[in-house]
Amino acid sequence: MSLTANHNMLPSCADAVRVSRAKNSSSGGRKVKLRVTVPRAALVEARPQQQVAAIRDVSNGAGVALQVGRDRAEDMQAEARAMGRAAGASVYSPELLATKYGSRPFKVLSRALQIFTGLGSFALKVWLDRLNGELDRNMRLRAIELRQTFTNLGPTFVKIGQGLSTRPDLCPPQYLEELSELQDALPTFPDAQAFACIERELDRSLDTIYSSISASPIAAASLGQVYKAQLKYSGQVVAVKVQRPGIEEAIGLDFYLIRGVGILINRYADIITSDVVALIDEFARRVYQELNYVQEGQNARRFKKLYADKADVLVPDIFWDYTSGKVLTMEWVEGVKLNEQEAIERQGLKVLDLVNTGIQCSLRQLLEYGYFHADPHPGNLLATPDGKLAFLDFGMMSETPEEARFAIIGHVVHMVNRDYEAMARDYYALDFLSPDVDVSPIVPALRNFFDDALNSTVSELNFKTLVDGLGAVLYQYPFNVPAYYALILRSLTVLEGLALYADPKFKVLAASYPYFAKRLLTDPNPYLRDALIELLFKDGKFRWNRLENLLVQGKQDRDFSAKDALQPVLKLLLGPDGVELRDLVIKEAVRVTEAIILSSVIESFNSIPGPMRTFVFNGNANGPFTISSAEQQSLMELRTQVINIWGLLRSSENFDPSLLLPILQVLQEPEARSIGGRVVGGISQRLAARLLQQVLRAPETTASAAQLLS
Repeated sequence: MSLTANHNMLPSCADAVRVSRAKNSSSGGRKVKLRVTVPRAALVEARPQQQVAAIRDVSNGAGVALQVGRDRAEDMQAEARAMGRAAGASVYSPELLATKYGSRPFKVLSRALQIFTGLGSFALKVWLDRLNGELDRNMRLRAIELRQTFTNLGPTFVKIGQGLSTRPDLCPPQYLEELSELQDALPTFPDAQAFACIERELDRSLDTIYSSISASPIAAASLGQVYKAQLKYSGQVVAVKVQRPGIEEAIGLDFYLIRGVGILINRYADIITSDVVALIDEFARRVYQELNYVQEGQNARRFKKLYADKADVLVPDIFWDYTSGKVLTMEWVEGVKLNEQEAIERQGLKVLDLVNTGIQCSLRQLLEYGYFHADPHPGNLLATPDGKLAFLDFGMMSETPEEARFAIIGHVVHMVNRDYEAMARDYYALDFLSPDVDVSPIVPALRNFFDDALNSTVSELNFKTLVDGLGAVLYQYPFNVPAYYALILRSLTVLEGLALYADPKFKVLAASYPYFAKRLLTDPNPYLRDALIELLFKDGKFRWNRLENLLVQGKQDRDFSAKDALQPVLKLLLGPDGVELRDLVIKEAVRVTEAIILSSVIESFNSIPGPMRTFVFNGNANGPFTISSAEQQSLMELRTQVINIWGLLRSSENFDPSLLLPILQVLQEPEARSIGGRVVGGISQRLAARLLQQVLRAPETTASAAQLLS
C-alpha cells in the first residue's frame, strides 16, 4: 500500500504523547498493544520540496547553490556524538551469556519449558498428521500455528522465522507464505514506552525534536517499531525506529539455550557435518549487531556510498543528531513493497524491472565490493513511484571474502564448461572444504547432478533447482558451508521468488548472465582472465560461439564497455607469461584469416555465371581451390561469426574506434611483430599448400596437408 506524506495528518508531539498515555491509562494500568490506525506501509525515500533551498552567495559573485544543512565535517561530528550515545551497546559473547545465565537456573529452566512447550506441541501435531496421512491436508493450518508459535515465543524466534521464510529449500510453500507475514504483522509495544525511550536516548524532550509524530507506529519489526515524524528544525519528514524494551535480555537468554542445543548436536548428531555452534554464533552475532542502531546507520551510509551511484537504486540518509543505540532516524519516502504486484503495476511500473535492478545490485554487492544486504525480504525492498528500488533495514549485513568473489565467477565458468574437477577444486577457494580433504569422490556427484540439470542452457536453470541439487551434494560430503554463502543463496532466492510471482518462467541465472559476461570480458583480475581463456579455448581451438554469446550477454549490462572488452587477455597475450596463449592465438589467427580469404574467394567465384567459371578455371567447377562442400560451409560460418563479433563491438554504446589504438601500439612491440610474422607465414603456407594441391589435382590430400601445416 502506498503512503502519501501529508504533514497535516501527523499529530503534534504533545498530542501524540497525550494519546499514548490516555490509551495506556484507560486500561487500568494494563499494557495495551496498540493497533496501527494508519495504513501499514514500507518506508522509502522522498525528499520534501521544502527540504532543499538554494542560497546564493552574492558576496563572491560565484552564484554557488548551497544545500541547507551540515557539511561533511559537521556530519562526521554528529556521527561521533551518536557513537558516544551508543557506547554501551551490547555485543554478543557466548562466554558472558554463560556466566550470566549459568547462575540463574530457574530463569533458564522456565524459558526452556516455554520454548519446549511451544515447539514441542507443534512438532507433536505434525507427527500425528504424518501418522494419520493428513500431512498435506493440514499443512496450511500447521503453517499458521508455527507462525503464531514463533510470534508468541518472542523476537529471537521471529528472527528465526523470518530466516526460514526465505528458504524454499527447507520449507514448503504454505510455510513460506505464512512465515513471510512475520516481516510485517508483528505486535507493537506501548507508545508511551517508545516515546520515553526516544527522550531518554537523545536526552531531550519530543517537543524539541519533532514538530509532529504519529500517535501509533507505522510498522512493527522483530526488534523495534517505526513512527513517522517531522523534524522541528528543518521540516524534514523522517522515519523513527525505536527498539523494543527489554529485548537484549530476551534474545540473550534464547541464544544461551539455542547454543546449548547446538553443542549437543555437534557432540552427538554425527549425521550433521556442519559446525552448528558456529552457525548459531554467526546468526546471534548478526542479531546483536542489529540491536546497535548506530551500527545500522553506519551500514546504511557505507551501502549508499557503494551502490546508490546507480540512478535506479535508492538508500535513505541517516540523521545522526537524532540517532543512538536504540533510536534510528532516517529519511522517509513513499513506496510499495516489492511483493505487492498489483499496487506496483497501478503506478505504471513493472515488478520484473525492479527485480532485475535488485539482481544487478545484489551481484555488485556480492561480487564487486563484497559488502551486501543480508536481509532482503519484501519489507526491505520497495518500489518508489519514480521506479527506483529502495533498500531499507541495514541491521543485518555481511561480506564476501575477496578470494571467494572471484571463485564464484570461476565456478560459474566451470559449470558452463562442465569441468567438474575444477568445480570441486573451487570449494577450497570458497572455504567449503579444508585443504586436506580429497575432492575426487565429490566429482562424480557433481557430474550426476549437473549433467542432468544442464540439459538446457545454464541461463534456463532455475536457481532453486541449483540450490536444491547442490544442497543434496553438500549433505553427502564433509562440506562446511560458510555463513556468507548461505546469505548469498538467501538473497538471490528471495529475488527469484519475488520475480516468480510476476513471471513463473523467470530465471535468476538468466538475469545474472549479462553481469558475469561483462566481468569476464573486462575484469583484469588474473583469476577472471584465466577463467575467460578457459571458457574461450578448448582442445587448442578458439570457440567463437562462446565469445559471441558473451558479447551478446555482456551488452545487456548497462555498464559494459567495448573499450575494456578483451583488454586483459590482450595484455596477457603480449606479456612474458603469455607464451602458451600466443601459440593458440597464432594458430587461430591463421585459421580465421584463411577462412576470410577463402570464403571471400568462394563468394566471388559463385557470383560468376556457370559457363564462364568452367572457362576461366579450366573446367574446374569448384574454383581455384579444391574444397569440399562441408569445409566451404565451415569457412563461411567462421567468417560470419567473426563479422558478427565485430558488429557487436561496434554497436556497443561505448564503442570508439580509438579502442583499436592500444592494439596498434602493442603491435609495434618486438613480441607482437614476431606474432604478426608467424601469422603471415602460417597463412602463406596454408594458401600455398592449397594452390599446389590445385595445380597437382590432388583434392584427396587437401584436408590432410592443411592439417599438417596447422
